[in-house]
Amino acid sequence: MSWMKTNFEGVWVFEPKIWHDQRGYFVETFNSSTLPEPLKGITFVQDNEAKSTRGVLRGLHYQLQPHAQSKLVRCVTGEVLDIIVDVRPGSITYGQHLSVILNEINKNNFLYPTDLLTGTLFCQKLPYLLINATIIMLQVLKVAFV
Repeated sequence: MSWMKTNFEGVWVFEPKIWHDQRGYFVETFNSSTLPEPLKGITFVQDNEAKSTRGVLRGLHYQLQPHAQSKLVRCVTGEVLDIIVDVRPGSITYGQHLSVILNEINKNNFLYPTDLLTGTLFCQKLPYLLINATIIMLQVLKVAFV
């Protein structure tokens, strides 16, 4: 398993180790002891799941402070394209986007901090997405852009 830093501040991709045998596979999808040093203090307090049909785009959206969420996203079945857009004033990647393919084969996780626009494009029939968040989401504070 490995954590790969992206060129976006605080944005990481986690590639887990997958053990295959005649019974199927086993994968450790998250282990706080493997977090890189800059992420050591992160704590997830809410788990969410999403399922949509192929072609659905959820987002772009974000939560307003003080209820903004850092998220760790993975796709259990199917495939999604998870997208972030940096809208943090003063960021060296301000106005840029980054997208990561998450699917049932690569089992990758996408971790990103608060204050980014986020969206998910559901690429296959009925993908199932899991989202771990660092703060309890308040629907009333969510701001949608698309």
